[in-house]
Amino acid sequence: MATQNAAPAAGPNPGAAADPRRWLVLAVICTAYLMVGLDLTVMNLALPSAQEALEFTNADRQWIVTAYALPFGSLLLFFGRLSDLIGRKESFLIGLSGFAIASAVGGASTGFGMLVAARASQGVFAAMLAPACLALLATTFTDQNEKGKAFGIFSGVVASGAGLGLIIGGALTSALDWRWCLYVNLIFAGIALAGGILLLTKQPKAGGRIDVPGVLVASAGMFCLVYGLSNAAEDSWSAPSTWGFLAAGAALLIAFALWQARAAHPLLPPRIVLDRNRGGAYLTVLLVGTGMFGILLFLIYYMQTTLDYSAITSGVALLPMIVCTTLGAGIGATKLMPKYGPKPLITTGLLISAAGMAWLTGIGVDSGYASDLLGPLMVVGLGMGLIYAAALSTGTSGVDTQDSGIASACISAGQQLGGALGTALLNTIAATAATHWLEDNAKGQPTLQQLQLASIDGYTTVFWWCTAIFAGGAVIAGLLLRSGPLPTPDTAPAASDTAEHTPAEQA
Repeated sequence: MATQNAAPAAGPNPGAAADPRRWLVLAVICTAYLMVGLDLTVMNLALPSAQEALEFTNADRQWIVTAYALPFGSLLLFFGRLSDLIGRKESFLIGLSGFAIASAVGGASTGFGMLVAARASQGVFAAMLAPACLALLATTFTDQNEKGKAFGIFSGVVASGAGLGLIIGGALTSALDWRWCLYVNLIFAGIALAGGILLLTKQPKAGGRIDVPGVLVASAGMFCLVYGLSNAAEDSWSAPSTWGFLAAGAALLIAFALWQARAAHPLLPPRIVLDRNRGGAYLTVLLVGTGMFGILLFLIYYMQTTLDYSAITSGVALLPMIVCTTLGAGIGATKLMPKYGPKPLITTGLLISAAGMAWLTGIGVDSGYASDLLGPLMVVGLGMGLIYAAALSTGTSGVDTQDSGIASACISAGQQLGGALGTALLNTIAATAATHWLEDNAKGQPTLQQLQLASIDGYTTVFWWCTAIFAGGAVIAGLLLRSGPLPTPDTAPAASDTAEHTPAEQA
């Protein structure tokens, strides 16, 4: 039976008094989510030092990254719905506490197995924390103008987290020790935990029960996809461990979608993703996550192996992009989004990012930072800011308050799948392009200069692919997203009038 007293589709009661501590709550949420974003990349630059200290093999090294990504990507939908059922404050505090403990254990690791277990535990609690952060943001701010500012600030944090992780990871590894890439989380977690206990208030919980079959099938499907893509990045697309897991993941997610249409208490109600704006936002985040690895992965390779930048220098070189991302997100969320809606922001942001990636294809062996890298980095950063400012707020707009956790989880899931797909796809493209260049240009044993030129050909090929991904995304967003601003709480119809209830819910 359909819910009789549904909350307004846009979230909390617009007539309710604003929380006087809401901006402090935003600071707490941003601190927590920044920690989650940092850990996607903060260990990347610390891996050689960790490998030397703990004496594990090159083949094992990838598991330090994969162990975090697998549970994170697999459990997002489950924890997103769980936060709706048990409470977002509770999910936030449990996720923070668990993440801090796992980070402390990881920093104190005495062996490879202990470090992998700690990283996997981080991924579990990150999956609990990430959707709770965005859901708390969506339900804390009731005034539309203030909500735009809040989403602008939060969007800057989300878009820049992985880049900052590279900077912080390089700085801590160079100045202190690789273990501080994990210990640093205790500082973020301590601040956010104290703020969460003091500032967050309990929110209404959703009714219903956990869709156990849906949880099992969705989690298994996401695990297979992320694991299969990780194998593709390390081995090849033709390896049975790649295509077998990808095929199983696709089959499981198709089964999950079919089950959600008839489940009495679906884990992911179809109405969440079938809305054109929200569906477009989730797809946008996936495409952006795929393309962004063209910068965060291969540009770092280029700066360190070709231009001989140190780890910390190559990280600091990304700062202008992060600054432009934050500025773009702020302007987009506060000035443009309320007036024009998500369609022009997302399409324009994708086109701007495509132009920046095309500009980056001009790099060479002797490129200068100011002349060849600074400009395109700033352009891409501006485009990313516009995209995230629109996508994050759109992905949680128009849903019942009790569905804000699962809607937030869809955004995080898009980011995780996009990152995994980008790593696997673009690694393969770069390696293939470099191999073909050597076959066509090197006779016998290649010289150092020829190896550098081959690598650059791989990087520029990746940048052209990222250009195509962003440009194609702009076309998809232009066709899928609706024109005009998002409905406000005053104009949005009640959820019970607009929701596309499943047959089981209507029975």
